[in-house]
Amino acid sequence: MKILHTSDWHIGRSLYGRKRYDEFSKFLDWLAETIQKEYVDVLLVAGDIFDTSAPSNRAQELYYRFLCRVATSSCRHVVVIAGNHDSPSFLNAPKELLKALDVHVIGLLPENQEDEVFVLRNDDDSPELIVCAVPYLRDRDIRVAEAGESVEDKERKLIDGIRSHYADVAALAEQKRLEFGAEIPIVAMGHLFTAGGKTIDDDGVRELYVGSLAHVSAGIFPENLDYLALGHLHVPQKVNGSEVMRYSGSPLPMGFGEAKQQKSVCLVEFTSTEAAVQLIDVPAFQKLERVKGSWEEISARILELSATGSQAWIEIVYEGDEVISDLRERLDAAISASEMEILRVKDNRIIDRVLGQIHHEETLDDLNIQDVFERCLSAHEVPEDQRPELLRAYQETVASLDEDDTRAE
Repeated sequence: MKILHTSDWHIGRSLYGRKRYDEFSKFLDWLAETIQKEYVDVLLVAGDIFDTSAPSNRAQELYYRFLCRVATSSCRHVVVIAGNHDSPSFLNAPKELLKALDVHVIGLLPENQEDEVFVLRNDDDSPELIVCAVPYLRDRDIRVAEAGESVEDKERKLIDGIRSHYADVAALAEQKRLEFGAEIPIVAMGHLFTAGGKTIDDDGVRELYVGSLAHVSAGIFPENLDYLALGHLHVPQKVNGSEVMRYSGSPLPMGFGEAKQQKSVCLVEFTSTEAAVQLIDVPAFQKLERVKGSWEEISARILELSATGSQAWIEIVYEGDEVISDLRERLDAAISASEMEILRVKDNRIIDRVLGQIHHEETLDDLNIQDVFERCLSAHEVPEDQRPELLRAYQETVASLDEDDTRAE
């Protein structure tokens, strides 16, 4: 039996104002073709299907068209869980309809944990796989807030809640396996941040919980799992070096920091309960290029790219000593005869020159939400000893906003 594990599609995401629907469409076409070519039996999508909780009509069309196409292929089942970017209620809304296509969706955390455990059957109606489909666990799903609790208490409760939840669903899966009396593989899904997980600058990966302890260790996952299919981190990677605990990574580069990264999906083939994993490279549907250095180095690299007929989207990071007042005009002239497009220009010399202040040529694109808050603290001359507590309160507020399901009623 073959399983294909993917995650973090982020359908609808744009890059510095540039729409990427063409890339998403090409990826989903490629994925459907790969499923057919590899005779995949089960597709697992480990969260962050969409980039926002209110996806556009075009993003939804791409998603549902893909599911319909897969339903007519050799793939017998699709299992989808919500990630932190998804609206749980939005994903859940058509779940009863999608069941007719053998698409199983867990957006909201069910009241009954048994509803997270799917027994998938083959064409002979024999059980072939047990899937523990655990969606992104929101703070409120796994922890009861108490007055006066410390930050350490809160973080410990989060980890204990995640550990307990996986232990419970894995125990239910094991019970089902014993009832069937057969060597049926158990696969768990999840959308979370494991300790030691690799991220890349500009990949858009959010901290899921306030506090670094909320990066869970590999030891919290039960030993009876034959494969763990995770989402959230965009870099394809193993968890704690394990061959059978993996992040598939995002199929498209989410920012210029991922421009040189080879994207992939995980093809998992089971012989009884033994899993063999193979990575299948995802083609680059739109070339991204980060060009850094002095003006001489940047112009030379642009010339090289032009000579190859490149159609890349480019980020320029100027690091030269010379102040170039007409940098953007020079860059536009350099690519004028090519099919390349410059999406972003970052002038590090200007940023470094006024460290701690917002320069008139610096834009919000150069700052993250924490940078903006820290600049506000500085602008209002808040004493240094008060800043850590204010920053933590701000982070908790932002995390709470991220967890709100705006589509729920």
